[in-house]
Amino acid sequence: MAAELVGGAFLSSFLNVLFDRLSDPDFINMMRGKKVDQKLLQRLKTILNITDPAVKRWLEDLQDAVYEADDLLDEVATKAATQKDPPGNFLSHFLNSQDREMVTRIEDIIARLEDIAKHKDILRLEKIAAKNMSGRIPSTSLVKKSDIFVGRDKERDAIVNLLLDDAYNGELSVIPIMGMGGIGKTTLAKLVYNDDKVQQKFNVKAWVCVGEEEFDVLKVTKAVIEKTCSPCYSNDLDSAQNHLKNGLAGKNFLVVLDDVWSSNRELWESFLTPFECGSEGGKILVTTRLDTVASVVKTKHNEAHNLSLLDEEQCWSVFANRAWGPTESRDHSALEEIGRIIVIKCKGLPLAAQTVGGLLRGKDNEKDWNDVLNSEFWELSEEDSGILPALRISYYHLPSYLKRCFVYCSLFPKDFEFDRDELTLLWMAEGLLLQPKSGNNLEEIGYEYFDDLVSRSFFQHSNSAKNSFVMHDLMHDLAKFYGGKFFSSILDLKNAAKHDTKTRHLSWARKNDDDSLMKIMEACNRLKHVRTLLQLNLHKGHGTREGDRVAVPCDLLEQLKCLRVLSFNFFSDDENLLHRSIGELIHLRYLDLSYTSIVTLPESLSLLYNLQTLKLKLCRNLKKLPRNMQNLVKLHHLDIGGTDLEEMPKKMSKLKDLQFLSFYIAGKHEENGIGELGELAHLHGSFCIEKLENVKNSGEAWNARMDEKIHLNALYLRWSCSSFEESEVCDSQSEKDVLDKLRPHKDLKELFIWDYRGTMFPDWIGQSWYHKMTELELSGCRNCWVLPSLGQLPSLMTLKISDCDMVKMIGGTFYKGDGTHHHQQTPFPSLKYLSFYYMSCWEEWESYECDEDDAPFPQLEHLLIANCPKLRGVLPSFLPALKELVISGCEELGCDLPRAPIIRQLEIYGKQEARMRDLPLSLQNLRIEGNQLVDSLFEAMTHTQPTSLSYLRISNCSSVVSFPGDALPPSLEDLRIYDCKNVEFPMQHQQHESLTYLTIKNSCDSLTSFALSAFSNLYYLRIQELENLTSLEVSQSQSLQDLSISGCPKLENIIRLPACLRVLRIRECGLLGEGIEKKDPHIWPSISHISYIYEWIKYKGKKWVLNDAERKQITDLAVKRWLEDLQDAVCDSVKITIHDNS
Repeated sequence: MAAELVGGAFLSSFLNVLFDRLSDPDFINMMRGKKVDQKLLQRLKTILNITDPAVKRWLEDLQDAVYEADDLLDEVATKAATQKDPPGNFLSHFLNSQDREMVTRIEDIIARLEDIAKHKDILRLEKIAAKNMSGRIPSTSLVKKSDIFVGRDKERDAIVNLLLDDAYNGELSVIPIMGMGGIGKTTLAKLVYNDDKVQQKFNVKAWVCVGEEEFDVLKVTKAVIEKTCSPCYSNDLDSAQNHLKNGLAGKNFLVVLDDVWSSNRELWESFLTPFECGSEGGKILVTTRLDTVASVVKTKHNEAHNLSLLDEEQCWSVFANRAWGPTESRDHSALEEIGRIIVIKCKGLPLAAQTVGGLLRGKDNEKDWNDVLNSEFWELSEEDSGILPALRISYYHLPSYLKRCFVYCSLFPKDFEFDRDELTLLWMAEGLLLQPKSGNNLEEIGYEYFDDLVSRSFFQHSNSAKNSFVMHDLMHDLAKFYGGKFFSSILDLKNAAKHDTKTRHLSWARKNDDDSLMKIMEACNRLKHVRTLLQLNLHKGHGTREGDRVAVPCDLLEQLKCLRVLSFNFFSDDENLLHRSIGELIHLRYLDLSYTSIVTLPESLSLLYNLQTLKLKLCRNLKKLPRNMQNLVKLHHLDIGGTDLEEMPKKMSKLKDLQFLSFYIAGKHEENGIGELGELAHLHGSFCIEKLENVKNSGEAWNARMDEKIHLNALYLRWSCSSFEESEVCDSQSEKDVLDKLRPHKDLKELFIWDYRGTMFPDWIGQSWYHKMTELELSGCRNCWVLPSLGQLPSLMTLKISDCDMVKMIGGTFYKGDGTHHHQQTPFPSLKYLSFYYMSCWEEWESYECDEDDAPFPQLEHLLIANCPKLRGVLPSFLPALKELVISGCEELGCDLPRAPIIRQLEIYGKQEARMRDLPLSLQNLRIEGNQLVDSLFEAMTHTQPTSLSYLRISNCSSVVSFPGDALPPSLEDLRIYDCKNVEFPMQHQQHESLTYLTIKNSCDSLTSFALSAFSNLYYLRIQELENLTSLEVSQSQSLQDLSISGCPKLENIIRLPACLRVLRIRECGLLGEGIEKKDPHIWPSISHISYIYEWIKYKGKKWVLNDAERKQITDLAVKRWLEDLQDAVCDSVKITIHDNS
């Protein structure tokens, strides 16, 4: 008792001292990053433009101390939260040697912070008002010669036309110009403002530079008055607005508001009042960096003009104009070569090109130019470069919480493609997201932050992927500038061990050499307090390659006790990649082991109380998770996709904060059964439940409470394929009841049901109340004999049905629940993609009787039917929106094809005897086989000449047919004929200028000679197994580059090959092949100019033989195309001889 009293007094006294000393706003805000006054840390460095080295060192010491204090407080909070003993015992434990050490550390950090605070006074630092501290000189309307640059003519003309347009009866028009800093918004506005036509149109004009975060309605109004009317001395808004209204009455006016930052709609509407009362023909032009501002200020008839980056040549013109001037006549070829590389670094930003060009003006020494080339823009002095100061304004206007998130991006290399969700998880782990005050979760706060940075042009949409974003190089430089010593990226690993001890965040790129991890170890030897160890995969796509295998030393984790983010997403030969010491990383929030060979995770992983994200994606050898996973109560994101887990740990229901879980395996026991999902109410995104055969009854299924998981977008319900061996004894009604109780919430967008064992589906599947469902897949439901009613799903766009072996007919219930055709709603009103695969017993697709206007599938664009061998009868008769139809492996299908007036692609394979009634003019790609279809095609072409057909492939036809009019369709670009011996090939009379690719294989027996005179643009010609071909005349061609001939035994020579030919292949052509191999003087001179010659002869081996030297020679694109086509070659085995004559 005495010990507890002493301990309690000690702890109480200590905590009072601690919080008294930390209650000063300058300290508590730096340690916790919240409210009151953040200028000392957040703005001293970013706004005061500090150049004094002593002050910079003070700031760095201060931030270093704040990091240390935050680590310590986090350690205390974690130990208190995880302490299982009663409070009295905790106090007594606090007096042991380990916790006395913690007390000493707390006292040391307090003393250090106090000492740093005293230095603030020694350095005479003061807190000053933040207003007007952006450092930007206000813009004016005057245009200098250097402001006129190429690349904006289109935008200038478009905006001028809008200003001159009077189409909206004198309504006020507000036109925003938006884009990132330095992209040329103000310059464009100046050019428009001073345009001659604009000068004549508007008799009253005003240019006002706003440039402040808050929009002062009175101040801006008075500024407009001073430019357009008589002076206004009143500070009353009503008087000022009446003054402005009277001054503008009956006049055409143009007002430019440059550099607007506020998106406050109420203030903006108040400002517009005098412009909308009595004036006619008024226009307001607004420049801004924020799309939130643009969306607020633009009027209903106008869209924001979002300026794009200049292309490389335009950027070069801007640079050259500043570097040498438009009248410079001297030769600068050596400098131009360097300059063009510098321009590439500018990444299309006009300000960068102008600034660097001006910096090099008058410098003719290549060394000066190379110095700039080899420097980062942020390394240039501010006296020489206005780039970073211009971009710094955007940073200055960021809220403090966005500044930290932006700077964090400096860990990633230039041109890195950011994923919003992934970056949010990292921000969350680093404590950069403010705790939500409303019902939002942390992830949603992160998404808002990211979207805000996008709207402010800190991120831009990537051209390569829909949901990825990139950061302009200069924005990246800005982030790196503000990251300072605390953020470091090791991309080349050359200076891995030369990092400052203050570094807290470290990233590195994966290399293929074994020393990469050792070099990281060297760096970490100096960085005991590092919080982030983030490995970046710079290769496109995911996964790893052989040769990337390394072993991770156990002592790495033992050194880095302050880690919050740890990523080892590469292969490791060490199956037990993580040492048990992982449990000592009590600060860890984010752990990524994706793509590793790890087999087991140490049980100590369950001690990571603060862990929020655990990524184990594609750890294919991982069989189980730690048994005490339920202790990770703060876990938000658990990615186990692509693992081979056998079962889930017990009591997963305790992880109530889970936002993402790849899948859950329903276990046979209550502790890991499906009922454990009941408490996981916050799951987001897509979610899969596997091994549903282990759910014994509907009560267990109901305990999962799937209908309450309202944040799920996609749900996968999966039974094991092997469970069908037991399905003969399973209760079909029980299976249906289980699926019925797994009913999801009504806003679900995607549903996938795989290997369901029941004979019928529950009624909820297909109900119209699932009004947001866009995709549905039923696969492997082998016992079901009837499909659910799906036609009334109003938003369904994709429907895939496969391996439903018992379904014999798709009838009226498929379209409507009652099976009748009485009018309710057009069935499948939104469906765009429909596929049926491997329906082994499907015999009939019943037609839906209705008026053509009410026909089902009014929006269907893609219909695919494959491997349905018993299907016969009819297909839907009219599909007005169909663009693609594919039928394969449906031998008994003998109906007419649907009428599809805008179809573009038609593919029919197999022995089915479906017929073409007509040939749609819209058809672009056609692949068909069999007598019936080929006959009907040629018959249809006699009535309708296809005008859009660019690709045609016909095969397996024995009928005697010929192209109508002895001519190919005029639009045809690629023709392939396989195994059609009696097809007459059109060779005479007409020119076929569109044809560029032609393949004829085992076809056209009547073809004895072939001349290219009719094919003036043919690029690729492949002739195989034309037994009667005796002559080939290609000398007149000026386009043929690739010629392949095989299996033509009567062809003895090719006379006068054209000079344009680059690749020649010959196989099994008797004397012709042998003559080429021996370089026969009668043959070789006519072909020796060809870059690549391939000659095949019969070879007794059973392999394709192609040595490394030969393989390296095959770099030509045409050759690569041929290699891809080898699968079509008919040859038991060959030897390839390559003659490289280049």
